[in-house]
Amino acid sequence: MEVKPFEVIVREHGAAVLRVCRAVLGPDDAEDAWSETFLAALRAYPELPAGANVQAWLVTIAKRKAIDVHRAAARRPVLVPELPEPEQRPGPGPGEHDGLWAALRSLPQRQREALAYHHLAGLPFAEVAVLLGGTEAAVRRSAADGMKKLRTMDGEDLR
Repeated sequence: MEVKPFEVIVREHGAAVLRVCRAVLGPDDAEDAWSETFLAALRAYPELPAGANVQAWLVTIAKRKAIDVHRAAARRPVLVPELPEPEQRPGPGPGEHDGLWAALRSLPQRQREALAYHHLAGLPFAEVAVLLGGTEAAVRRSAADGMKKLRTMDGEDLR
């Protein structure tokens, strides 16, 4: 099997990895996680076994980078002189690109990840189960429940 140059790997799988990062992290942190994913992948690529599922490998790295982003955000202190009063915004806030991120954010983390890895990255449920640490049936149920919730949202919720 021919080893592809890494630039070809980025070109072929970059969009899918970015969609996964956006779905899991939201639009604000997605590009940083995408960059970190491909930096890590670049270092490890020479050791990747021939015939490996490159997209599944990249999505696994992206999942770990998303966890790193969540952990870093949790450790970052936010200093304010006094607590502000919460704002009442009539419409979607910045970064909620047409309401889609708001709809995805309303899902539990496991449903959001199952949808992202299966529907956006195109991974089979068996591989998603390995990523999320569960059974294939449980992942199918999480994805189905998440999709059902998204479908029942009013069209106004997604704008």
